[in-house]
Amino acid sequence: MRRPELDHILGVMLESQPEVSDLLFTVDKPLQVESYGELKPVTFDPPIDKLTPFQTEMVALNLIGENQWHIEDLLRRGSSDAAYTLTDKARFRINIFSQRGNYSIVCRKLNTEIPTLEGLQFPEIIRLIPREKTGLVLVTGATGSGKSTTLAAILNEINHTKPVHVITLEDPVEFVHPHYMATFNQRELGTDFDSFSNGLRAALRQAPKVILVGEMRDRETVRIALSAAETGHLVLSTLHTIDAGQTINRILGLFEPDEQEQIRARLADTLRWIISQRLVPKIEGGRHALLEIMGSNLRTQETIRLGESEGKSFYEIIDASHAFGWCTFDFSALEAYENGTISEETALLYCTKRGPVTRGIDNIKKSRGECTTNIASLRMKAGREFAKTGVAGIPAALKIK
Repeated sequence: MRRPELDHILGVMLESQPEVSDLLFTVDKPLQVESYGELKPVTFDPPIDKLTPFQTEMVALNLIGENQWHIEDLLRRGSSDAAYTLTDKARFRINIFSQRGNYSIVCRKLNTEIPTLEGLQFPEIIRLIPREKTGLVLVTGATGSGKSTTLAAILNEINHTKPVHVITLEDPVEFVHPHYMATFNQRELGTDFDSFSNGLRAALRQAPKVILVGEMRDRETVRIALSAAETGHLVLSTLHTIDAGQTINRILGLFEPDEQEQIRARLADTLRWIISQRLVPKIEGGRHALLEIMGSNLRTQETIRLGESEGKSFYEIIDASHAFGWCTFDFSALEAYENGTISEETALLYCTKRGPVTRGIDNIKKSRGECTTNIASLRMKAGREFAKTGVAGIPAALKIK
């Protein structure tokens, strides 16, 4: 297989469905794409009913190219991340991995257009993040929840408003930022540096004001990121956690118990924002981002230092700070439901606490004049029917006088 042939296959797969997010190559399955969160087969001419091990291996080698680092990574560790550009059409983040002795490939489509905060229609409070001078900003969520898109929009805002030096450490480089007011140096794992901890350590000697770390995967990376935030840098990064509370616990869990008290103090002083995301299906098709937003104040700093307790959980702190623009997933879900963006079932499925969301949905229905219960056929018994049965279904003749 040659590169023009591979480009033709990728192009056909991209055009096979609307809003394609991922391309999948798996042995004994046809070519597949993910569209609106569902896998769909791709019809090809000539037809490919089932991919063979040889075909997936050829696709993998062509995607990697001549990069020896990625080839060694694949052979030693069983998986490798790379990037691939389909000329004038799209860029992909590639993951090639071994399964049952064969290779499988997942190609995540990357947007070539730099997103903006206005285009993402995020709450106005998100605009405060690019104005930060120092500290740690974390964007969290499951794989595919839009973390990289949110960070790219924040960096784009910095790029248009601040004349600063920005260094990104990515795996791989997803959004290529042009130079506007800011100066960008974007480094890729496996090509420009060998690990996030080493890349971050080197970045501290490269005079940046803003550092993007693609993912904080290990203890050493977290330790250096905290040091960078403490020494006057704005550090942006991601974690695979579902909410603010789990984010704090995940970071602390990377360290030994005797280190955690010091890490709590450092984290309380440096943490500025945690933005957690969940992508949910919209009623009319497509996906909508639910957000949980937590900033830094005396209550969050105290809870980070001492831990969560009754009445002092991060959920309760965020909920009590709604007036300042913070929001929980539950509030975000209720707002999307009220605007007609998502269905009631989706709001209940992706919320954090079903009780408050159920009551909120009922209040929204009442304000619209809609029925909030399925018990609509109850009626009072009357006349002879009541005289026969008496009270609560007891025959009148058996009642104690």
